[in-house]
Amino acid sequence: MKEALYYEVYNKEKGQLKCNLCPWYCIISEGKVGNCHIRKNIDNKLIPLTYDKFTSISLDPIEKKPLYHYYPGKEILSFGTLGCNFHCQFCQNYEISQADFDESILKYVTSSEAVAMAKQNKSFGIAYTYNEPLINYEWLKDTAIEARKYGLKNVLVSNGYINEEPFSNIVEYIDAANIDVKSFRDDFYKKICGGKLAPVLRTVEMLVKKKKHVEITNLLIPGLNDSDENIADLVDWVSALGIEIPLHFSRYFPCYKLTINPTPPSTLERARKIALKKLRHVYIGNVVEAEYNRTYCPQCNQIVIERNGYSTSVVGLKSGFCKKCNHKILY
Repeated sequence: MKEALYYEVYNKEKGQLKCNLCPWYCIISEGKVGNCHIRKNIDNKLIPLTYDKFTSISLDPIEKKPLYHYYPGKEILSFGTLGCNFHCQFCQNYEISQADFDESILKYVTSSEAVAMAKQNKSFGIAYTYNEPLINYEWLKDTAIEARKYGLKNVLVSNGYINEEPFSNIVEYIDAANIDVKSFRDDFYKKICGGKLAPVLRTVEMLVKKKKHVEITNLLIPGLNDSDENIADLVDWVSALGIEIPLHFSRYFPCYKLTINPTPPSTLERARKIALKKLRHVYIGNVVEAEYNRTYCPQCNQIVIERNGYSTSVVGLKSGFCKKCNHKILY
């Protein structure tokens, strides 16, 4: 069994360990797991139960992550497993993210096998996604290092809820990320997700500081995080990091424990209008209107990437620059 990184003995007499991977700082007794369901105290060692074990392996369009400004139109081999260190009431992947560990439903894939699968499928990289990949930290790090050896890109799709030290020791191997900033209010995180906002913002800021490709998703839920003030504060923060950072507003539908009615399209349009005052690329997800998923040149308004669902056509770019005005679109 693989031993976890970032833990310490908390109480030797009681056989308790303290996990230091994420801001929960779980105190874990012998035979028990942390808040994420998958980091377990076995014989006074912390074991990541999902190391080399996965529920979901798929070759996905990169747009599904969503990443709209990173290898548009290409496919990426994607891995997901059990567990999450959030417990969002609206989780769309709750069948795996909120599940207890069950080895019988998992497929075994080593880091070397994952890289070989990516090459065999002509994937430009590996995406760590579906559940929360950072709680499977050890496999992610080992695989990302192995992937780099073969020129593959590492894509992280995450809630960003990780402590600074462990993230600082893995960020160099990450090439691109979509971080889900669920709200710009700490009380939303506490009540709806079971967490805190500040560590998520820090993760995004670390990625930007390291000049990684970053896109941000914000699922808008009626009455919970869709006020003009909440949207404007999020946009102000993103724009301070970089006006070229793509922001994806996503439409909520009832799921898991939350039964609020779906987000009205008008709310998403209002959010996009607010964001476009300061950001150059703002998208609306979980809607069918192509207009909201096209990429326009912010300088001449030419359509440069056309999207219909996950079908993508790069129509107005040459080497990442707008064909019409030569403005740089892809970084």
